[in-house]
Amino acid sequence: MKIAVTYENGQVFQHFGHTAQFKLYDAENGAVVSSQVVDTNGSGHGALAGFLKDHQVDALICGGIGGGAQMALAEAGIRLYAGCQGDADQRVAELLAGTLVSADGATCDHHHGEHHDCGDHGCGHHEEGHTCGHC
Repeated sequence: MKIAVTYENGQVFQHFGHTAQFKLYDAENGAVVSSQVVDTNGSGHGALAGFLKDHQVDALICGGIGGGAQMALAEAGIRLYAGCQGDADQRVAELLAGTLVSADGATCDHHHGEHHDCGDHGCGHHEEGHTCGHC
């Protein structure tokens, strides 16, 4: 199984479409056997699902993610665990242990400069549950 995590400084990066790196984990028999950090080389929202498919990713752990990207991942057959935050390695361990919880309300629509409510996915720009206009 190959798992990707939106990645920045050891943490789950909170905006799928803006991630500059993924940490890719190869897992066998419920344990990580190898991992590597790969650059997205500037791939944006639309290209990231293809980038992950090209890397034969089976599951993605991320923070906020838009509806279009969710559909592209589903079409690519990649299982999505959204609304995650904190230590990337710990989230992967939880996924492998069957205890990782994917948060509802992790969709984040950052388009057209509109304000949005990031709900509880912890976009890092405001206190939990408050509306932010950082986009």
